[in-house]
Amino acid sequence: MTGAVLESRRARVMVLVVVGVLGALIVIPLLVGAYTNWLWFGEVGYRNVWATVLVTRIVLFLGVGVLVGGALFLAMTLAYRWRPVFVPPSRSDHGIAPYRKAVLQHRRRIVIGVPLVIGLFAGLMGQTNWALAQLFLHGGAFGVEDPQFGRDIGFYAFDLPFYRFVLNWLFVAVLFALPVNLLVHYLFGGLRLSPKSATLSWPARIQVAVLAGTLILLKAVAYWLDRYALVSSSRKEPTFTGAGYTDVHAVLPAKLILLAIAVVCAIAFVAAIIAHDFRIPALATALLVLSSILVGGVWPLLMEQFSVRPNAADVERPYIERNIAATRDAYGISADTVEYEAYPGVGTRSPRDVPADIETIANTRLLDPAVLSRTFTQQQQLKNFYSFPAALDIDRYEIDGELRDYIVAARELSPPSLTGNQTDWINRHTVYTHGNGFVAAPANRVNAAVRDATRDTASSDSGYPIYSVSDIASQDSGRQLIPVDQPRIYYGEVISSTSPDYAIVGTADGEGPREYDTDTTKYTYAGAGGVPIGNWFNRLAFATQYTERNILFSRAVGPESKIIFHRDPQVRVQKVAPWLTTDANPYPAVVDGRIVWIVDAYTTLDNYPYSKRTALEEAGIDPMTGRNLPQDEIAYARNSVKATVDAYDGTVTLYQVVDDDPVLEAWKNIFPGSVEPQTAVSDSLREHFRYPEDLFRMQRELLSKYHVDDPREFFTNNAFWSVPSDPTVDADRNQPPFYVLVGDQETAEPSFRLASAMVGFNREFLSAYISAHSDPAEYGRITVLQLPTDTLTQGPQQIQNSMISDTRVASERTLLERSNRIQYGNLLTLPIADGGVLYVEPLYTERISNTHDGSTFPQLSRVLVSFREPGSGGVRIGYGPTLAEALDQVFGTGTGAAATAPGGDARTAPPAEQRPPETAPPEQAPPTPETAAPDATQSGELANALQGLRAAQQRGDNAAFGAALDRLLAAVDEYVRSGR
Repeated sequence: MTGAVLESRRARVMVLVVVGVLGALIVIPLLVGAYTNWLWFGEVGYRNVWATVLVTRIVLFLGVGVLVGGALFLAMTLAYRWRPVFVPPSRSDHGIAPYRKAVLQHRRRIVIGVPLVIGLFAGLMGQTNWALAQLFLHGGAFGVEDPQFGRDIGFYAFDLPFYRFVLNWLFVAVLFALPVNLLVHYLFGGLRLSPKSATLSWPARIQVAVLAGTLILLKAVAYWLDRYALVSSSRKEPTFTGAGYTDVHAVLPAKLILLAIAVVCAIAFVAAIIAHDFRIPALATALLVLSSILVGGVWPLLMEQFSVRPNAADVERPYIERNIAATRDAYGISADTVEYEAYPGVGTRSPRDVPADIETIANTRLLDPAVLSRTFTQQQQLKNFYSFPAALDIDRYEIDGELRDYIVAARELSPPSLTGNQTDWINRHTVYTHGNGFVAAPANRVNAAVRDATRDTASSDSGYPIYSVSDIASQDSGRQLIPVDQPRIYYGEVISSTSPDYAIVGTADGEGPREYDTDTTKYTYAGAGGVPIGNWFNRLAFATQYTERNILFSRAVGPESKIIFHRDPQVRVQKVAPWLTTDANPYPAVVDGRIVWIVDAYTTLDNYPYSKRTALEEAGIDPMTGRNLPQDEIAYARNSVKATVDAYDGTVTLYQVVDDDPVLEAWKNIFPGSVEPQTAVSDSLREHFRYPEDLFRMQRELLSKYHVDDPREFFTNNAFWSVPSDPTVDADRNQPPFYVLVGDQETAEPSFRLASAMVGFNREFLSAYISAHSDPAEYGRITVLQLPTDTLTQGPQQIQNSMISDTRVASERTLLERSNRIQYGNLLTLPIADGGVLYVEPLYTERISNTHDGSTFPQLSRVLVSFREPGSGGVRIGYGPTLAEALDQVFGTGTGAAATAPGGDARTAPPAEQRPPETAPPEQAPPTPETAAPDATQSGELANALQGLRAAQQRGDNAAFGAALDRLLAAVDEYVRSGR
């Protein structure tokens, strides 16, 4: 007996130990995570955000958990307490007797444990909706009423979602409580089943009737709220969003009818208590189900089929008008923001006669940030552990009083690139801690080929960006075109590409600087960023967080040490402002001598009456399955906040940039002091604000439909546009928008814009040109140039086909592809010539290498230009090693000179090491027939050019090959002109 007791005790102890260990494995990481988050939010100065979110989550967790768990506990307790004192024996009693006995033996554990577990899970799910609760408490009015019910938009944005949240959890609570109550009554005799009938005791009848009646009453409330959900209905999509004719004239009355029937049904359950007859509520429930089928389903279906569809264009007209107006307001594409202009599509003047066009041509961007990352890496990496993002960025800077757009990137630390002993924990986390410098290159220029005086062949060093570097070396020497006071980069996109992404900085006991800075210097971080880990408690917390014992025991960690983590600028903004949706493309900028990351952030809503629901981010493809990735759809978006993250100390600052966003005002009430006012934005920072790409992509997609004013045309799709497919890649994807620096038509001053061509609906001809202004004075204004529909202007895909089909392009491409990879850069669409459209596309080549060592990288080799002739309507194609030559082929000699104006031109500047920064010699004019060599010389030139072409092809030197081909073509032309 004693042995059995001891075994039982040992078993209990073992169970307790296992439960304790499992609990510790769950609870300790949660506590450690909460503590390290508390420290981090304190470091960045947003602890009020962390505390507010945490308290709200805890309150919702407890509220939902108590609601669901309490309903279960109450249902079980009342059923047990009011069980029959005496239960007559029956045949069915033998089957449930063992279960009844087991429940009685563990009654307290079951009555407390089951509601506790289910309430725990319910609370965990409910606490995720903390934003709904906070917006309900702090949301205000929009000052705009919906056209159907006359309710302010704030009701749909802030109130209705919370009402739905509460109603859903009340449903869950009652749905769990009702079957549990019936089960307990069945176990203890309150519910007795026989083959012919079911008998309920008086207490059981009351409890079941109350629970069932409550459930039906909640359904009545749901019918009432369903009325308001109609204004966001997707039933009429893709035609339009919101309540249509059938919704207003059939579904809406049906909801009211069903609501009345549900109330009667709930009363019938109460009557069943008095009448001792459940046939009354059963009939009422059957009536509710039948009515929901006939009134809620069949009636709207018949109206839709026989009344609406035959006359849809007329009966849906007012609802389409509502959809157009609401969508424009919700996404900031109303008449207050978007300006429409008629545009002929055919030029009437030469570009060289239009000052704005000269500025546009001079700043034509030839460097594609999506192509040149490997070029930047190979030429500006310096060390194996530095790198650049896969896609570079575009920004503009005023140098010597002249505004230019630049391809920009931060030279960041790349932890995955560390090799050998560099990957040791000490080196990885305490030595290699930061990047070095800001790299920029004029977007409209590359270096020119250097001619060999004896061989007259082109160097392979041509066609590459002209770099302006602001790093530690240039800082020490004072040579910075874009001055940077602190070029060290501790926070960036590439740095955080691996996990964990932490670095430990600061001096250790008895040691000097240990962080790698240059080959001859070490450095110790002196910024405000980082969480102190000098005390043992913090070291233990982070050692647990990262499961890394070295944090606890390494002598590289001293009293002054700090740990830097969450180093991705986008992640930092998301954490300090979880109520914002961040743009997918942060970009670096130099502001007042500091490198900062600028992150665009959006306020969004899921509900906005009659507004079309769409996705803010671009559709993605799962690389494993090839299927489309799911996207979160929204009905409202505003780029209300610009965030900055200091690349050195990680400081996060949120700036308000619009005044008319009620959603932002609600969040500011929730988190007071978290967003700086517009007046806090410095002029130097505002000059680097760009119109965000994600928002523009979404807006152009919406404008493809919602530029239409007439509901009938909207219904027929006749006037819709489409986003063109990207003609430069084989994949089926939309052409990305592009940043350009163009001349303003009124002032001829350079204007930085984000633009996109638009084509006809499921067609390829050009229909419109959309551009969004990024300049401070005009920021956010969208201009739409609408081309006529009676004449056809070739769109991007058609122009691409025309250019690559040109005889010169096709023949040279055949030769180039023998030893090079061909890659087309972004195809730019530029409105010029007082109504015309100029297309410019760079062509990059990359020598084919079998070593796969990354030693080859893209370089600009050719420029393609296309323009529609005013008279004949034909398309002229220009193709040459420089933009100037290509333009002269299209517009005649002299137009290309605009490309060598202040902005310079591709391949007109010598290599960087042979010139001062940002200088370019004038391009030499080609020889004229009057200065041509004698016939013998011409024949020799043909032979030499052909020999140079073959030699370049054998070497695989694509730059020399292109120059030799140009030389051969020129020699052939000269030979023909001489009469040979």
